[in-house]
Amino acid sequence: MRIVVDYDRCDSHGVCADSAPEVFEIRDDDFMYVLVEQPPAAQLPQVETAVRGCPKLALSLREE
Repeated sequence: MRIVVDYDRCDSHGVCADSAPEVFEIRDDDFMYVLVEQPPAAQLPQVETAVRGCPKLALSLREE
């Protein structure tokens, strides 16, 4: 699975970074960064929580 971000929608609220801090990060520049574009299966539950919790619906998962 690959993480897809619609950066036009993302407001860097940080819900994703709270849900999956190994995968998402909000840096000092107030932008969200994806640290792992294709997370391993062990991280998928946290990533799915982040995708569902995004208040701007800016995150999705795509099968490769």
